[in-house]
Amino acid sequence: MNERIRAREVRLIDENGEMLGVMPSGRALDIARERNLDIVEISPNAMPPVCKLMDYGRYKYEQAKKENEARKNQKTITLKEIRMRPRTDDHDIQVKTRKIQEFLAEGDKVRVSVQFRGAEMRHPDIGRKLLDSIAEVLKGTVTIERSPSMEGRMMSMIVSRAPGWEPPKKQAATPAGKQQTAQNTETEAEHQDEDTTEVP
Repeated sequence: MNERIRAREVRLIDENGEMLGVMPSGRALDIARERNLDIVEISPNAMPPVCKLMDYGRYKYEQAKKENEARKNQKTITLKEIRMRPRTDDHDIQVKTRKIQEFLAEGDKVRVSVQFRGAEMRHPDIGRKLLDSIAEVLKGTVTIERSPSMEGRMMSMIVSRAPGWEPPKKQAATPAGKQQTAQNTETEAEHQDEDTTEVP
């Protein structure tokens, strides 16, 4: 207890939250010693100031433990990237659009990029139309955090999960044959140079 508290009366609360009343600070110190506890000023501007009995070391330990648990439960938002080419076909666009939704469902943000090569650089409008069409398909699912913009040979936009949007529930398992076909299709898409990466 500091010198300021020693010189006056305090309102004392015990370790169980029960009010013990107003008493001289010396008496409050005696009670703390009898119970082998610390006395902590919790409302210094009150009249009289309010103090509480507690095991201060344990209190600090519990606080640190709660903060650590809170940090563990926090979701780290990662910026993922989906890349396409100006001439990406409709089927692959559908596959990549579903992938964007998967990333959003996990709480991540997504950079959707169109990569230009050679003469394609003369037609940035094609990339913009492609990004705009994806934004339209995902309307209600995404919030556009950064509109399509050109950076070198890439045109990109950044999207995040729209407030209130809930990912669709996963469908029941499909028959083995159909499931294998779907896996093959996605595997083929992944082998193209239009890839999905995680941005550091």
